[in-house]
Amino acid sequence: MPQLHFYVADAVAAELRKKAEGKGLSISKYLAEIARREVCSDWPEGFFEEGIGGWQGSLLTRPEQGELEEREPFGVSS
Repeated sequence: MPQLHFYVADAVAAELRKKAEGKGLSISKYLAEIARREVCSDWPEGFFEEGIGGWQGSLLTRPEQGELEEREPFGVSS
């Protein structure tokens, strides 16, 4: 796996460290996730399983929507 090296200001490095720690990741893994998210156009791994098939609550149902109300077209004054 290739390694990339780059330089950032001390303040940026400190913020990256803080954000990586907040997610429980090493800085390297955190930066790799950012790069993958920004560069790859595929759906994230597990996206459909966690999003679409991941609902754990009761069955979702759509209530009756009622009748569509009649409105006057735009530009017509009464």
